Amino acid sequence: MGLSTHVLDTMHGCPAAGMGVALYSTDGEQPTLIKRLTLNHDGRTDAPLFDNASLRTGTYRLTFDVAAYFKARGVQLPEPNFLDRVSLDFGVAHADQHYHVPLLVSPWSYSTYRGS
Repeated sequence: MGLSTHVLDTMHGCPAAGMGVALYSTDGEQPTLIKRLTLNHDGRTDAPLFDNASLRTGTYRLTFDVAAYFKARGVQLPEPNFLDRVSLDFGVAHADQHYHVPLLVSPWSYSTYRGS
């Protein structure tokens, strides 16, 4: 399966459908944008971010547009937002394994882990 992600909105108790996400490679001086996408109705991408054939060892960043998502849901957020974008930096040591990077998020907190 390569690399995948999904986001759960812990404020509303549902998948974060419509949240914007960007994937970067962080090998080198500056992060390199690989792709931008919008999460589907289940808070997931429609396809893996990388399949097994294209995933490489290295370091990556997923950036989630948290404030924009909650504002679109009608949540009144302070200015400036407590959380605007959440960036998760992670490493892929074994490209032959599946890496799943979920995010559980509210306007005030977030959590992640290496899922299966």
